[in-house]
Amino acid sequence: MHRLMAATVAVLGLLSSTIATHAASAADNPYQRGPAPTLASVSASRGTFATAQISVPGGNGFGSGVIYYPTDTSQGTFGGVAIVPGYSALFANEEAWMGPWLASFGFVVIGIETNSRTDSADARGTQLLAALDYLTQRSAVRDRVDPNRLSVVGHSAGGAGVLSALLRRPTLQAGVGLAPGSPVGDYRLSNDRVPTMFISGQRDTTVTRSYLDGLYSTIPASTPSAWVEITGVDHLFATRANTTEMRVLIPWLKIFLDDDTRYTQFLCPQLADSANVSMYRSKCPYVPPGGSSPSPSPSASPSASPSASPSASPSISPSPSPSASPSASSACTASYRTVNSWSGGFQGEVTVTAGASAINGWTVGWTLSGGQTINQVWNGTLSASGSAVKVTNASYNGSIPASGSSTFGFLGTGTPSAPALTCTSP
Repeated sequence: MHRLMAATVAVLGLLSSTIATHAASAADNPYQRGPAPTLASVSASRGTFATAQISVPGGNGFGSGVIYYPTDTSQGTFGGVAIVPGYSALFANEEAWMGPWLASFGFVVIGIETNSRTDSADARGTQLLAALDYLTQRSAVRDRVDPNRLSVVGHSAGGAGVLSALLRRPTLQAGVGLAPGSPVGDYRLSNDRVPTMFISGQRDTTVTRSYLDGLYSTIPASTPSAWVEITGVDHLFATRANTTEMRVLIPWLKIFLDDDTRYTQFLCPQLADSANVSMYRSKCPYVPPGGSSPSPSPSASPSASPSASPSASPSISPSPSPSASPSASSACTASYRTVNSWSGGFQGEVTVTAGASAINGWTVGWTLSGGQTINQVWNGTLSASGSAVKVTNASYNGSIPASGSSTFGFLGTGTPSAPALTCTSP
């Protein structure tokens, strides 16, 4: 009897200690939401939160949208996620399946339609930021969202929009590019300070592994990042319900939006479940904001031997040799690359680089080839006289440090060429 009583006391003591430890953990992290996760729970198509949704009209800086949110009001605010579709696509047709899925895991999600289905990547980034501003400032559920815990997600050109948004708003807590193209604002992600995840398809011939390898490698070593390639899927993997995608995306958002270290086990030191994953690159360990700095050295190699990458070249990849032109002034130089082209039109990007001294303001000029016109410019202001065009800096990107650079992009009609550029600075 004495032994039985002692054993009972010991068990109760252990149980009390476990409960106290869990309570302390939750108290230490006020953003932690939901029960302790398991591999089965992060792979499930629904989390533990009941959800609801409301429609958002146009006129808020983006086309229209839908907000998905947890109905539970007892646990405080939730992290916010904005999602944008790819070029010519609709959120309703591409990623609407993600809305209630993410909301059921404890996020408030706004999925948006773009102002135009042909909006540029940079415009999609602008609309993602507008959606987050609407969600946190004017939406009917703004009291459920923590304005300091926000993230962006997008597919293809929308993924490029994600990268553009991360570069422009470094206070974001996380970003996920689903087969992301090149951000117009900066092909190099050397200024990315936001935890960034790429998810791609092994059989994607539009955004290939070799293309993403060049983009991913420009993310600073100090910025938490990861890249997951899903086995056997093409460019449209994100347009249909995908458990493999979500079991890595959800931990990423939980770690960096909710500071929830309970989810690091699914990504570090390797994926807890590598089924249907052909490649994984990471920078383990992943430490949420407020913790110690993450390891600056990425893990040595992918967790699985990569198969040969598709042979087709993506139409959105940069031209292999950007055209560089001597500057009319030693203050700056300008170089051009064709980002994308199609029948009757193209997307171009120009990089302005300061010389040995910092500059404050720049103007790039060139002559259009026969049949070319420019329809839209971002990150700059266009002026034209016949075939002679000039683009001057926007209010926010005119100051460039010595040897630093800034970029602008444009949409043109006609056939792309390699123009001779001039660059001047006041």
